[in-house]
Amino acid sequence: MNSDSIVATPERVALPGAPTRPASTGVVPGSADFRRISIALFLAGFSTFSLLYCVQPLLPVFASEFHIGAAQSSLALSLSTGFLAFSILCAGALSERFGRRGLIFVSMTLAALFNVCAALEASWHSILVARALEGLALGGVPAVAMAYLAEEIDPRGLGLSMGLYVGGTAFGGMIGRVGMSYMSDHLSWRTAMLTIGIVDVIAAIAFVLLLPGSRNFVRRSDLSPAHHIALWRKHLTASTLPAVFAMGCFVMGVFVTVYNYAGFRLMAAPFDLSATQTGLIFCSYLFGIVAASSAGALADRCGRGPVLTAGVVVAALGLALTLMHALVPVVLGIIVLTIGFFITHSVASGWVGQLADGAKGHATSLYLLAYYLGSSVLGSWGGWFWQNGQWPSVAGFGFAMLAVCGTLTLYVARVQTTKLAPTR
Repeated sequence: MNSDSIVATPERVALPGAPTRPASTGVVPGSADFRRISIALFLAGFSTFSLLYCVQPLLPVFASEFHIGAAQSSLALSLSTGFLAFSILCAGALSERFGRRGLIFVSMTLAALFNVCAALEASWHSILVARALEGLALGGVPAVAMAYLAEEIDPRGLGLSMGLYVGGTAFGGMIGRVGMSYMSDHLSWRTAMLTIGIVDVIAAIAFVLLLPGSRNFVRRSDLSPAHHIALWRKHLTASTLPAVFAMGCFVMGVFVTVYNYAGFRLMAAPFDLSATQTGLIFCSYLFGIVAASSAGALADRCGRGPVLTAGVVVAALGLALTLMHALVPVVLGIIVLTIGFFITHSVASGWVGQLADGAKGHATSLYLLAYYLGSSVLGSWGGWFWQNGQWPSVAGFGFAMLAVCGTLTLYVARVQTTKLAPTR
């Protein structure tokens, strides 16, 4: 079969006594399959974040229209990310039995349709139900996409491919937020959400046409709860993986907290920005796209520890700039924070695939469980800090999370240095 065919290569079934992984060096950078995989996974990342975070710039609008507080309005986002965190575990386990490609496609399609439903619902509680179901459906994308890359891409190009996938999430997050802000100002927030849903149905179709079938996947027939619990326990008791999971949790908590409540700050005095003007702040994601792909490639050459540490430092510098009282340094701070976040997430997510000893779908599902719990739980807690101490309290909360993330980074890098040769 031609390697450029869009027909999926049959996924292998593990037999008793057979090797756990077929011999393969994986898809190498520069090949036709690498380009197709990169584009397809870019679309998957775009779809996930455009659907998940399209409501973020609407939080002040929801608060006003439905007569609720800032923390309550954030439920439109935190419920989605919370249910996503739960479903990631199930999706990662199911993908070990049923394969990667089809599960990602179904998840992308269902999530887009639930977003359309949310746009058409009349009551606040109905919108929350639709958003929760959307998060539940989306669980089949991130964990499975990361596992696919870890299995199919040659180790020499894993950092680059993971960076491109994370870049897709950055682009999706930007388009979702900026597009929602613009359309909600000029049309309505319902029209904006409907449009995002339709665009992502198209993205799902393009994804399934582009992505080659798995070649290095080994189908597992054991679906018993004990089997999956044993695999999760194995990763959770590893020397370094739990620390990497926690990194994703805390850095995501900082990122979502800042973006959740920056809109409330910028639309109030002394800035008094409109929804469209505030939405343009999300163009900072353009810098995240470049940072994610560049950081992944740099980590392949220089090691993940130093690059990840640099990402945490950059994020802290950006957060410090947001404490200024003039618009320009505040916006610059959000840009710098965005760069630091995407450096950190891109490198940490690639590190999971390298550190995991088998069952990579389970390992990536645990990382993303922590990552989206950071978004859901820590992002909602940020509302308490905003309501009780305004922006200085929000920033203090963020600095505390970054301090923990930096400490964990140094720990993992030290363990890897003493235990093995530095990861390259």
